Amino acid sequence: MRSTIQGTMCLAVPGKIIALEKGNAEVDFSGVKRSVSMDLVPSAKKGDYVLVHAGFAIQLLDSEDARETLKLFQEIYDRSR
Repeated sequence: MRSTIQGTMCLAVPGKIIALEKGNAEVDFSGVKRSVSMDLVPSAKKGDYVLVHAGFAIQLLDSEDARETLKLFQEIYDRSR
């Protein structure tokens, strides 16, 4: 989907599902745990990686791809310090 406002960008972050209950999941983002709606990816299960934007899991991720993305995020963070 394309934004009508130029220069804007949305960021989605990968996280690992550590618990599921009634359409919500507890997702671990490198040690930070948050409640996430699973309405858009109802097939996700405990242990899966999901891409999360604005409190919603929007896509399942391959675990290798998720770990590589998290590694890149860590490298960016380390360089900014």
